[in-house]
Amino acid sequence: MSESKKPVIEMDWDAFDPWRIQPLKHSLTEHPLLQTEQLVELGKRCRGTKRWYAFNSDVTAGTDFDDAASLFPTAKSAVDSLRDISAAKAWVLLRHIQADPLYRELVDAVINPIQPQIERKDPGLYYRAGWIFSASPNTATPFHIDRSHVLLLQVRGTKTVYVWDADDTAVCSDRARDCFHMRHDLSRTLWSEEFRQRAHVFRLGPGTGVYMPLTSPHMVETSDESSTTISFTYNTDATRRNAKVHVMREMLYRLGMTPPDYGRNHVFDRAAYAAASAIVVCRGPGGHPPACPSLLHKSEYAVAD
Repeated sequence: MSESKKPVIEMDWDAFDPWRIQPLKHSLTEHPLLQTEQLVELGKRCRGTKRWYAFNSDVTAGTDFDDAASLFPTAKSAVDSLRDISAAKAWVLLRHIQADPLYRELVDAVINPIQPQIERKDPGLYYRAGWIFSASPNTATPFHIDRSHVLLLQVRGTKTVYVWDADDTAVCSDRARDCFHMRHDLSRTLWSEEFRQRAHVFRLGPGTGVYMPLTSPHMVETSDESSTTISFTYNTDATRRNAKVHVMREMLYRLGMTPPDYGRNHVFDRAAYAAASAIVVCRGPGGHPPACPSLLHKSEYAVAD
């Protein structure tokens, strides 16, 4: 698809706010690369890499996302689960599909036409990536946050997406985001059933989707049918600044200091960003960089970490 053709994603770009949740529509439901046979082939190419992640349908909203695969292993391999996801009782993620030449073209075909619209309000787009989720009926994606802006597109089946505002600290505290940006640590991002009352709820079917800003908490539940979803993620100059301030805040906490609430003291945030930028160049405290390679590499495509 060339940039001159109609964009795959349709959104109200005049109303677009990079820090606010927004519904969208898309035209990917019949794309050849998103049909079962091609997903199985992609799964085969991901064997022996870190580019797939799977767990079984016993996972709940409150399961620790990072431990789900070890605590709830699938009965079949990821490839076999993809082959018959409706009966697999599994959740399979194909990560960083942009690392595959065929799927990199798909990522570009989606992002390139809308990049000018995004950058009108959120300049400096970089670190684009793609993720494909296949889930059996009645399967949950645990409550978590992500380190990029997310365009989530439903391809097959139906699901319910619960997503909370990026600044809702009652659901996910500043400290939880600090830990996440510093070490991809979700131990402070904890689920409570009471959160459902505060959520934006989207009942997604094929051709629909939702835009979710950086670290917007979210949780997903499939219906009585299996589901295929694809997400396109990216970072910008603003997400980079946000993440670096959170990294600096976490470093201060570890030194016994308590920084002001995020976004409440602009002088502190500017100083924290400058300090974190210098530290990241030196690869972080003790020679270890923060969790997300996007803070080290302002590359066009995400690094398959």
